[in-house]
Amino acid sequence: MVKSMARGLTKELEGVEKVRRGRIMRYGDAVKYLMGLPGASGYGSKSTGEEVTEGVSLSCNLTAIITGATSGIGAETARVLAKRGVKLVIPARDIKRAVEVKKIILRESPQAEIIIMEMDLSSFDSIQTFCSNFISLGLPLNILINNAGKYNQRLDLSGDKFEMTFATNYLGHYLLTELLLEKMVQTASTTGIEGRIINLSSVVHSWVGRGGFQFCNMLNPKEYNGTLVYAQSKLANILHAKEIARQLRERKVKVTANAVHPGIVNTGIIRDYKGLITDLTFFLVSRLLKSIPQGASTTCYAALSSQMIGVSGRYLADCNDRICSNLAEDEKEAQKLWEETHALIQKRLVSQSYCA
Repeated sequence: MVKSMARGLTKELEGVEKVRRGRIMRYGDAVKYLMGLPGASGYGSKSTGEEVTEGVSLSCNLTAIITGATSGIGAETARVLAKRGVKLVIPARDIKRAVEVKKIILRESPQAEIIIMEMDLSSFDSIQTFCSNFISLGLPLNILINNAGKYNQRLDLSGDKFEMTFATNYLGHYLLTELLLEKMVQTASTTGIEGRIINLSSVVHSWVGRGGFQFCNMLNPKEYNGTLVYAQSKLANILHAKEIARQLRERKVKVTANAVHPGIVNTGIIRDYKGLITDLTFFLVSRLLKSIPQGASTTCYAALSSQMIGVSGRYLADCNDRICSNLAEDEKEAQKLWEETHALIQKRLVSQSYCA
């Protein structure tokens, strides 16, 4: 009994120490963020996508798919990758906006190769059609950037009858990754070049407690809180990246998966939030916001940096490894979410196939 109590006390003390170290690291991260100090990678909160990819030498042609590349961080990520010689495939619901982004990129990088294809990330049918059309092109796939993000103040449902924010930010990216994963594995095997999957997340994932992360309720919430739903989708993005990374390690294939927090960036999502907070609060918070080029830096770093070779299952912010919430680190929770999502999507796809 004494030994058992001693072991229990030791475990509790270890947990306290872990929390203490985590808090100290978070305080340190906050100071680095505010001052723009570089971390272990040599980059920090003030670094831009161009800066973190400067000097990147691509020995061969890479192909990247970037969702949400018609505005904000996604458009900037596309611009930087095109400038570094990456062939881009931009799936878009709004083709007109995608064409405008393509024109802007080509003005700066006339040699850039950019393919625009139609896709609605909130629709399973649309995602399937996009993936089928992309694979029929016979292109390799080296980089998949699951960047698109949506925030709804009020409850809205996707065409598949799921809550729109969760459907777009998580379910759509899950299915997209699932349908393109073997193409990435095949590309990595054939070329010997590491494939990289990058999920855009957010620090707000830490606002979600274990009791507030119930799969069925996230699909169709009984009481709607737009901020909580957004945070849940960003937590799901981290868990998805970690579980995919685990599966890829088990398969011993040359593809990595990581989640990134771009920082609080002055994009369309922030403008959606503005209606929920006072103008004064928004003004004060806006002083801490990153620019869009700074917001794209961690994604560009994860996509192209040689420092990220072999790095998988991590959560990055300001181009450096960061601590995420205990729930986001829970391997069993990640596996459970993956299994529940897989079962849901398979059931829905089989149902749609039967009805067709």
